[in-house]
Amino acid sequence: MILGDVAYYSFTICNVLRLVSYLPQIHKIARDTNGATAISYSTWILWLAANASTAVYSVSNLGDATMAWTNGLNALCCVIVIMLTALKRRQFHSQIANYRTPAMK
Repeated sequence: MILGDVAYYSFTICNVLRLVSYLPQIHKIARDTNGATAISYSTWILWLAANASTAVYSVSNLGDATMAWTNGLNALCCVIVIMLTALKRRQFHSQIANYRTPAMK
């Protein structure tokens, strides 16, 4: 096995594990009742941009469909985290507004 093969298999295995690693984060956000305050939009948007740009680079400059799909799926997972966080924050702020007494509004 040459270095290129080792790099390819290492990339594939690590990225499959990375895709699976999004699931606990998505699950925790889905169950969160406090507005997902621990989630940083700026971090997840940066990861989304990095994954999406790598996917586009992979297909347009390298012609590597596997790398493009892998990074595209990672970008999709980032979108799910961002959208779910936005939903949870909207729900949380709506609950806070509903708990206010008429005198507080």
